[in-house]
Order: sequence, then C-alpha cells, then structure tokens
Amino acid sequence: MRMLVTGCHGQLAQSLGARGGTDIILMGRPELDLAIPGSARTAILAARPDVIVNAAAFTAVDLAEAEEAEARRINADAAGEIAAAAHELGVPVIHISTDYVFDGQASEPYAETAATGPINAYGRTKLAGEEAVRAATPDHLILRTSWLVSPFGKNFVRTMVDLGQQRDTLSVVADQHGNPTSALDLADAILVVARRWGAGERTGIGQTFHLAGTAIASWFDLALAVQDELARLGANSARVVPITTADWPTPAARPQYSALDTSNFTRDFGTTMPDWRVSLGPIVARLVA
Repeated sequence: MRMLVTGCHGQLAQSLGARGGTDIILMGRPELDLAIPGSARTAILAARPDVIVNAAAFTAVDLAEAEEAEARRINADAAGEIAAAAHELGVPVIHISTDYVFDGQASEPYAETAATGPINAYGRTKLAGEEAVRAATPDHLILRTSWLVSPFGKNFVRTMVDLGQQRDTLSVVADQHGNPTSALDLADAILVVARRWGAGERTGIGQTFHLAGTAIASWFDLALAVQDELARLGANSARVVPITTADWPTPAARPQYSALDTSNFTRDFGTTMPDWRVSLGPIVARLVA
C-alpha cells in the first residue's frame, strides 16, 4: 500500500518515513504547497497513492493569532482540498487533528463525542479542517493527537534538550495538562490502520478517534523528565522550576486540561500507545547523539 504523507518536513511525516520504508511518499513544498489552491490536488492525482495521511498543518500556535487567515488556508481549506482529491481517486484519507479543538475545562480525558470549543486561532482552524474533511469525503479517519514530540523537527523535547545543556535553570508551566505523544509511536499506530485497510478491512472509516501517548503530564513534568534523562545520559542538565500559565503570558490561550481518552482506538484497532515516559528516553538519546 503506497501512502502519501503531506508535510514532509514535519515530525509525523519524518516518523512515518522512518517507520514505513519505501512505500511512504513524503510530499511538501514546492510540489505540494498548501498555501496555493489546487497544488495539493495536482500533486496527489499525479502520485496516485493508495492512502493519504494529511500531516501538514500551520502549527505555530501563537503566530496563528496574528495570521489566522493563513492558518485557516492551510489547516482548513487545504485539508478539504486534500480530502476531495482522495475522494476523486477513490482512496481513504487519514487527517491529523489536535486536542486544541477543546476548551480545556474538563476534569477527565476528553472522549471523541465531547463538545468542542477551541479557545485560540490554531484550534479554530484545525476544527474547521475536521469539518472540511468530513464534508469532502466519507472515506476519512480523523485522528486527534496531542503534544507531539520526536527526534525530528522543532518540538518541546528538542527545546528542553537544547536549553538543558545551555542553562542552569528552566521555568516551565505546570498548570496545563495533556498527553505527550511520540510521533514515532503515532506513526506506528497509523501504519496499523493502513495495513488493516490494505487487507480489505474498513475499520474506522468515517470516524474520529483520539490517539495520544498514555499517561497525563504537565509541561513541567515533561521538562523535568527530559532533564532527568539528560542527567542519566551524562549530559548537561538544568534544574526545572514550576510556574503558572499567568507567569508565562502568550498571544494564544492554551487549554488548561486537554488529555484525550484513547480507549475507542484501542477497542477498534487492538493497539495502545505506549506511556510517554517509556518513549521519551530514546528520543532524548537520539537528540543528544
């Protein structure tokens, strides 16, 4: 099964490329430029994949506040165009969405049926992307994930590794909670879905699932775990000091609690994402190396 993955320079695309071998086609600018209407359709129809994973997104949460129109073009309009091209080819599309479609006021992990209510431009445009995908093709599977980290690209763990080796002390927000997720683990789960489809099954088609690392953490918890791993590896590490969201104002509001209930994916596909703490060690080791 030939899988086309958009967003070739992103964490998930690179993780899928590392896991999936020669059956993975990674595409991005300039041949597939989501900022240009029609670019995605042309590239997809030329590649003729068996399944598409839309892993491309405008992910700069704070910048999206000032550039919401551009974020909507990439996260919503282009997502719909990708799904429409998949429908034209008669192939399914897996669309990656986010925990930021929720308002963060919950006290237990969000189920797929929970009411959405994004509190920032990034969340609004990603929710619009979900709606565009559903409207464009019935042969979709939407995966909401959260707090993606990996050895690839720009992400929180890479930042904490770099800063941990440069500074003595780091101040990190401790009152926002979610599910840190290894992009490599997410890639493995997506390949499970694709292989099931390749075998003729239609499990999950037309549905939305939550898929994220097991166990809930704060950004402080994650930063502390990174520094502990650096110390274990014999690398320089920093002391981590907990602060509140109010102590670290940003242009975009963040959900205070956006943990995801992933039990439906486990039930339907028979696989559970690893605990983020198990996945963190190899990521930090690769970044240090």
